[in-house]
Amino acid sequence: MINESEISEAPSVRPRRPIGIGWIGQTAASILWIASVFVYGISETGDLLQLAAASAWLIANLSVAIPFRND
Repeated sequence: MINESEISEAPSVRPRRPIGIGWIGQTAASILWIASVFVYGISETGDLLQLAAASAWLIANLSVAIPFRND
């Protein structure tokens, strides 16, 4: 039989830190993608879309890491 105190206690789960080799690789890739847009120049609508996509990817990666900054 299960003890009531075992049921009421939720397990302590700490979120996994996002900053690892995968996060670093993705962040570097997004920064290089942004740099490549400027190196080749922005001359068409597709270039702006490439810049927007790379910037969104970078912002997503940074937003994941921000809450873990103070740990």
